[in-house]
Amino acid sequence: MRTALTIAGSDPSGGAGIQADLKTFAAFGVYGASAITAITVQSTKGVDGVAPLSADLVTAQIEALAGDLDIAATKIGMLATSAIVEAVAAAIEELDLPLVVLDPVLVSSSGSRLLDDDGVAALREALIPLARVVTPNIPEAEALSGVRITTPADTRAAARRIQEMGAAAVIITGGHGAAAMADGGTVEDLVLDGDTFVEYRVARVDSPHTHGTGCTFASAVAAGLALGHSLADAAARAQRYVAGAIAHAPGIGHGRGPLDHFWESRSRAL
Repeated sequence: MRTALTIAGSDPSGGAGIQADLKTFAAFGVYGASAITAITVQSTKGVDGVAPLSADLVTAQIEALAGDLDIAATKIGMLATSAIVEAVAAAIEELDLPLVVLDPVLVSSSGSRLLDDDGVAALREALIPLARVVTPNIPEAEALSGVRITTPADTRAAARRIQEMGAAAVIITGGHGAAAMADGGTVEDLVLDGDTFVEYRVARVDSPHTHGTGCTFASAVAAGLALGHSLADAAARAQRYVAGAIAHAPGIGHGRGPLDHFWESRSRAL
C-alpha cells in the first residue's frame, strides 16, 4: 500500500485539515500519515481559536515519519506561522520528501486568518519552489499572485505568476469563480503544468456543505500522485471526487457541514 504524508492543522469537527486529509487518503486506498502543525478550536460554524505548535515539534514529527515510512507523496495544508513554513521547507529539502502538493491555506471559509503575513512571504519564497503542484482557490491565487481574477485570462495570468515563483505546476480551483456562481453553474479548475494549460469542468453542486473542500481536493491530488497517476489524471479525478463528496454530504452541524469522504464506497454498496 502506498503511503502519503499530510502536514497540516487539526480540525476537531473532522471536516477539514488533518482529519479530512486522512479520510481522503483512505478513500483512495492510500495509507495516511500526519504531522500536525496547529490545534484549532473550530466547528462547522467557524474557527474560534488557533494554537500553533513549535516549529521544532513539527520538524520532529516529520523526521520521525520520514525515517520510518516510505512516503510516496506529501500534502501540505495549514502552516499558521512563518517559522513553521520555514521548518517544513527545510524538512522537505533535507529529507527529500516527494511529490509535494501545497494547499496554500490562508483564510478559513468563515474568514479567520490561518497564516500570518510573514508566513505568506515565506510560503512564496521557501515553499512554493519545492512544490510539484500548488492548489489555491481563486481568493488564495489572488493573494499569492497579486492578480485580480475576474476572467479566464486573469486565472491564467495568476497561475503563471505563481508558477514563476518556482512551482512545477499550479491548479487554481474554480469553486469561487463567476462560472460556478451563475445559475446552473460550472466549476472550472485550471491546471498549468509546465507550459500547458488544461481546464476541467464539473457541474456545481448547490450545497452549503462545503467545509474542507480545499483540503479534500489537495489530498485527492496527492493520493492520485502517490498511486502513480499523472497530474492531469489526478486533478480530473480529484475534481469528480470532491463534487460527489459535496453532493452526498451528510448534513452534519449547524454551519458549513463536512463532505462525505466515503461516498463512492457507500454508493457501490447500495
